[in-house]
Amino acid sequence: QCQLSGLWRNEQDSLMEISAVRDNGDFQGKYLTQVTLAGGCARASPLKGIQQQPSEAGWPTFAFTVRWDKFSNATTAFAGQCFVDSGGKETLTTMWLLREAVASLQEDWKATR
Repeated sequence: QCQLSGLWRNEQDSLMEISAVRDNGDFQGKYLTQVTLAGGCARASPLKGIQQQPSEAGWPTFAFTVRWDKFSNATTAFAGQCFVDSGGKETLTTMWLLREAVASLQEDWKATR
């Protein structure tokens, strides 16, 4: 069974640490990205999420948000699923949506990636 809690590293060498997942699926942690909108040095940013309780027949789905702290006026939402391969390696697959603040409604078209 896949366990979300722990330290995770992605293909961009960003790090995510998830604390223990509560019985109701809530979790929190920190995300340290190596990729920033401004190109500057990133700091650990808080994340909050929820995991769907896994069934015996499948792997759990989850979602979390990251509020980029101190270096960006943006928020990212992630949704994904956790898998374990035949060798016992856990893998998270996710899709993300980043929303950056813009100065006006006319600029809204360029605010989401």
